[in-house]
Amino acid sequence: MNFISINDAIKKGQGSIAIRGWVYRERKSNKFAFIVLRDSTNIIQCVVEKDKVKPDVWEAAEKLSVESSCEVFGEIVRETRAPTGFEVHVSEIKTVQIAEPFPITKDKSPEFLMDKRHLWLRSRYLTSILKIRSTVFKAIREYFYSKGFYEYHSPIFTPVQCEGGSTLFKVDYFGHPIYLSQSWQLYAEAGIFSLEKIFTIAPSFRAEKSKTSRHLTEYWHAEMEEAWCDFDGLIKHGEALIKHVLKRVLEENSEELQILNRDPEKIRPAIEKPFPRITYDEALSLLKDNFKLEIPWGKDLRTIEEDRLTSLFDTPIIVTHYPKIIKAFYMKESPENPDVVLGVDFLLPEGHGEVIGGSEREPDLEKIKERLIQQGEKVENYAFYLDTRRYGSVPHSGFGLGVERLISWICGLDNIKDAIPFPRTMLRWTP
Repeated sequence: MNFISINDAIKKGQGSIAIRGWVYRERKSNKFAFIVLRDSTNIIQCVVEKDKVKPDVWEAAEKLSVESSCEVFGEIVRETRAPTGFEVHVSEIKTVQIAEPFPITKDKSPEFLMDKRHLWLRSRYLTSILKIRSTVFKAIREYFYSKGFYEYHSPIFTPVQCEGGSTLFKVDYFGHPIYLSQSWQLYAEAGIFSLEKIFTIAPSFRAEKSKTSRHLTEYWHAEMEEAWCDFDGLIKHGEALIKHVLKRVLEENSEELQILNRDPEKIRPAIEKPFPRITYDEALSLLKDNFKLEIPWGKDLRTIEEDRLTSLFDTPIIVTHYPKIIKAFYMKESPENPDVVLGVDFLLPEGHGEVIGGSEREPDLEKIKERLIQQGEKVENYAFYLDTRRYGSVPHSGFGLGVERLISWICGLDNIKDAIPFPRTMLRWTP
């Protein structure tokens, strides 16, 4: 008999089946053994009745412990009292491996579960998040391919900073000091003169000395860059991308959201409503009027200010026209006000913070040089980048999306560390 997944067995609903997986839970008496089996698709209760099976089958069932691997043969029937509404009346068990006593039991601390992350991945909780994560990655690629983008890759080892020297990871590269990439952007801007519309999904690294529930030192970055794209076109891409991802998750992961106790109605408004757009100046006014928070102009928005702002809305919000002094050297000055840039942040509801940062890019070679000097950078280190403004420069824009931030909001997670299989933070670099 061919093996089928537990989900396919449940869909079949009756008849003979062969399934395989790992023991999720087990309970035994003198006459019955109840084995809850799991695979990547679901769980199902398997019942071994001592008087109805051969002695070797009963003996095998008695020996099975949590996380033992086995193959199960029998008849599937509907049983409303079982965890997933069906159970298997077992006729045969083939043991693959008897697991040693599993170290993860109830009421283990978060730090213990982090130490045993390689085993905790097997939990229904993390399995559900990882399935949603897979949908998110697939949907990002779907969106960009549907818009005629090419997937493009840039180096992880880079000789210069992109987002700020204080968050760089320095690496000894055969005796030369270089850095782990903070963003593909400088190399992406070179790529648009060949492919025009490009995107990537790749790891980025930020040495931020932060212990908050929304920061990782290594995270996955979905980034795009497009020639001939203005600021408004960039914002439209960001909103459409998020809406597409959310739509796919609601279509494909309703069971996982249910396991996570995540109400899909928290997500649906972001699909159905346009995202509010406010300027940085309007954001300061909202903070003052609603929360009596007086933020000096030119100061970046902190976590507390972002959280207060987003509490006023049930969708992500789009904040534009930030002060030039707090933004990167490559962001274009606003034609109406040279003190602000055509930069944008998308902020997520429910305290999950900035998910997208982007801008139209500064086309003026001399302004880029001036801002590099102001930021204490050596202009000569950026010669390859400056060449993109010397030879056929065109208007262009791009953004980066923090994939784990988006997953964290979709799943309603308390901590971003659960949005990635093996999180890396200031204090966590193992397993």
